[in-house]
Amino acid sequence: MHRTAQRGLAIVSTIALLVAAAGCSGDDGSGPGGAAVPGVTGTEIVVGTHMPLTGPASAGYSKIAPATKAYFDYVNAAGGVHGRKITYKVMDDGYNPANTQQVVRQLVLQDKVFAILNGLGTPTHTGVLDFLKSNRVPDLFVASGSRSWDQPDKYPGTFGFNPDYTVEGKILANYAKANLAGQKVCFLGQDDDFGRDSLLGVEKVLGAGAVAVKQTYVTSNTNVAPQIGAFKAAGCQVVVLATVPGFTALSIGTAARLGFKPQWLVSNVGADHPTLAKQLGAAAPLLEGMIGTNYLPMQNDTANPWIQLFMKVNKEHNGDAPFDGNIVYGMSVGYLFVQTLLAAGKDLTREKVLQAVQKGGFQGPGLVPLRFSASDHSGYGGQRLSRVSGGVQSYFGPAYETDEADGPVKEYTATPVAPPANGVPTVS
Repeated sequence: MHRTAQRGLAIVSTIALLVAAAGCSGDDGSGPGGAAVPGVTGTEIVVGTHMPLTGPASAGYSKIAPATKAYFDYVNAAGGVHGRKITYKVMDDGYNPANTQQVVRQLVLQDKVFAILNGLGTPTHTGVLDFLKSNRVPDLFVASGSRSWDQPDKYPGTFGFNPDYTVEGKILANYAKANLAGQKVCFLGQDDDFGRDSLLGVEKVLGAGAVAVKQTYVTSNTNVAPQIGAFKAAGCQVVVLATVPGFTALSIGTAARLGFKPQWLVSNVGADHPTLAKQLGAAAPLLEGMIGTNYLPMQNDTANPWIQLFMKVNKEHNGDAPFDGNIVYGMSVGYLFVQTLLAAGKDLTREKVLQAVQKGGFQGPGLVPLRFSASDHSGYGGQRLSRVSGGVQSYFGPAYETDEADGPVKEYTATPVAPPANGVPTVS
């Protein structure tokens, strides 16, 4: 969709314009002739984000930005990045695109942040892409798997983080094809690029006519009984969910009320077990057998050195909040951003940050590789499957990687790296 032979030329052209605008900063965060680099001083780097701290997507997701900030506080306590402390301004948009535009304008025009980091949501973030581009603000590690972030020719300053939803749809469908052959597959997705891209991936593996019933939901309507009822009436045996956590819980809870018990295959977006169990309360056992995906260490794997690090940071800098996949996600984003700042160098500019991400080569807690390059801004390139068994969510089988086109779903066998001894990345 986004891969073209002309990408390189378009990127070089845009980079040249950004270089002219951003120039090269001095140690005090100033550019040529003393011009200030927004959000950068000799002692501070200010970045911002939009997050659903309230509203229909706040379940679980409201914990992401505090976890990222906690990791920054941990790094700041160790001296910061090239002597600068990171300040993270978190704005609540309630998962409402109109609010997103308002708060992002405030962050850029009033707070003059250096970059927008990990803005969450497909419908929300889509509406600020052009604004961030026109203001030449780095738009890093968007918290969504929409393929919209992977358009380096159109949006050279935007980079994803999550595996894109088409990749994920292919991996979930690959499991269904191999393990649930002959069963009637149905699909419920959010009524935006999240749902559409996920369904595209499912159909790439199973075939365009293989999904028996396709339903959508909107986050403003919490009644999913019509959609779940349609699945039951059609005799669906497998239901793929491209849903945020609140709607995963609603779907599974509604199905139980209707006496409908399919095999659930759930996007990583809405498959974090602690978040769902909290939403369902006494009905949490309904999650038994749920198949999900993820690409970061499992929150309950206390033998994993990354989980040990993040639990330590959580205890010291995040009020020892109930530990779940959202905290792992937020801290993983923070770790990657610190790596990026280190790679960009002491003379920090927006252009140097974009060059650092595009150069790629970052390694961290991910189970699969990051794909950043001049021609690929899509973030992580695969996932691993998980299952809830005995009330515990655990990985099973290998990790997989694939593309958003028609490439095969392949096993990924490389071993993830361990974190540095002090938990703070160094310049590679």
